[in-house]
Order: sequence, then C-alpha cells, then structure tokens
Amino acid sequence: HPKVDDRTGELLFFNYSKQAPFMHYGVVDATNELVHYVDVPLPGPRLPHDMAFTDNYAILNDFPLFWEPEYLERNAHVARFHRDLPSRFAVIPRRGQTSQIQWFEADPTYVLHFTNAYEDGDEIVLDGFYQGDPEPSDNGLGDKWQRAFRFLALDRMQARLHRWRFNLVTGGVREEQLSDSITEFGMINPGYAGGQYRYAYAATGKPGWFLFDGLVKHDLQTGAEERYAFADGVYGSETAMAPRVGSTGEDDGYLVTITTDMNADASYCLVFDAARVGDGPVCKLALPERVSSGTHSTWAAGAELRRWQQTDTAAEAIGL
Repeated sequence: HPKVDDRTGELLFFNYSKQAPFMHYGVVDATNELVHYVDVPLPGPRLPHDMAFTDNYAILNDFPLFWEPEYLERNAHVARFHRDLPSRFAVIPRRGQTSQIQWFEADPTYVLHFTNAYEDGDEIVLDGFYQGDPEPSDNGLGDKWQRAFRFLALDRMQARLHRWRFNLVTGGVREEQLSDSITEFGMINPGYAGGQYRYAYAATGKPGWFLFDGLVKHDLQTGAEERYAFADGVYGSETAMAPRVGSTGEDDGYLVTITTDMNADASYCLVFDAARVGDGPVCKLALPERVSSGTHSTWAAGAELRRWQQTDTAAEAIGL
C-alpha cells in the first residue's frame, strides 16, 4: 500500500524481497520522478502490507508474522506468527537516509492496514488495526473456503482499532486499544492524511468469512461509534470518503461503497452522508452488472481525471 500525500502530491512507497536487501523505502514526487530510494535493514524476509506517514516522517514495519525460514529455503511459503518476537516500527524522515531510521518495539501482532499517523509534539501517533490472533487455527472449520480465508476473516484475526505512540526523544512506546469492535479496512477523509484527524470509516465482517457486512464510523475523539448493517446476503466494499466540494468539516462529505446483493444477483453503489452514517444511504444506484465482493477503494475528484471536463457533454454523461 503506497500512500499519496494530497498536500505535496508525493507518492510514498516501500517494496520488499526474499533476498537481501529485504526492504526499500522511496518517494515519487508530484512530477512522477523517483526522487528518493533507500534501504531499510531487516533481519530477514518479511511480509509488510501497509505503511503510514506524517508531515515529516514515514512509518514502516517489521511484524513477527513472516515466512518460516526453514520452508523458505525449499521455496515453500508457510507464514507463521512468532509470538516471542516484538512488533518493530521504523520511523524515517520522508527524505531521510538509512542511518536516520529510528526503530521502536511494541507488543507482537500483525497489522494489515493503518488508518493514519500524525505528529503530536515529540511523538508520532499511529493508528491501525491490531490483530489479536494473526495466525488463527483452522480447527473445526469444515468448509474449505472458510479454511482458506481464515487469515482474512475479521473475527478470526480479532482485528481492532489500536493506537501506538512513538517518542522520538526518549525512544519510548505507548499503545492502547481504541475500540472493542472488530473492524478493519479503515478509510479517512484524504485531506487529513498525515495530520490530526477524528474519524475513521471501517468495515465489519461476516463471522468466519472475508465478506464485509456493514460499516462503522469511529469517532476517535469521543470513542463513539455509528453503524450501518447491510441486509442478509449483501456485502460491501471498502468505503471511500469523498469530501464535499467546499466542505467545512472533516465529516462534511460522502461515503461511497459498492455492494454485492447475492439474493438479487445484482450490485449497487451506495452513497452515505458521512456525518450521519446510521441514517442509511442517501442514494442507491443500480449497476448494469453484478460485480464481485470488493476490498479496496479510493476516491478521486473528477477534476483530477484526464479529459474529465473536455469529452462529455451533459447529455453524453447520462447516456442520451
């Protein structure tokens, strides 16, 4: 998961390998030029899935869920959670060198996705979905698909919103669980990425399956949660947040998700008022074909798309 900073136009990214060096971090600037690329030392092959950034730093990770080395030597890929190893986080200036990386150790876990990070005095604040059980057992699961997706069923992973604080002066780490609810695939208002924020919009999961059966608006300031559940047999995608043109607040905008209705063999695009998720969709658009149950999403303003304003008349836009 690379990250785009809307304020600078930069793309921040990492890559990883089974051969040394095992990770790199880089920056592509707003003109699509690779302007920064450095080695991030790791003790061996790892499975990083996401990263985060603040105004001045990028945050990378080394979690204790990775390929078992003895199997990897035989080119077999068996992921194991090493509970005796800590989670490690690398904080590096956005154009920093390898020598400037600060490593922080925290409780062992695995994180598929982070929601955001920001600077608070001497501390880096990082929010993401802590897994209580990164290697769930398949004991008792009779269905082959449930066994196959046990690593992605939110209730099996026990994924909950979590916060880490890394003190850049003392090297200390503090962490806390932000919610008792099992959620994942969190999205925020993209204009607040890298800075202080209040709201995260996350998915709930059908127990035992990698299917999203609703969404939750987390208020990280008060701890309140606002929910909407899809009907039985209806599954959503990651819910993008689209700020309203001329918006004046963080939740002044719309949530957009695509649902798959297995009962009707149909798909719909649902639009919610981000300030009132529990009220349900303000718009439901039927799609011409059923699409598969989705995972990730993004939002781009029409003005950012090439030829957006030049090729379609109003009549063409609605298919007349």
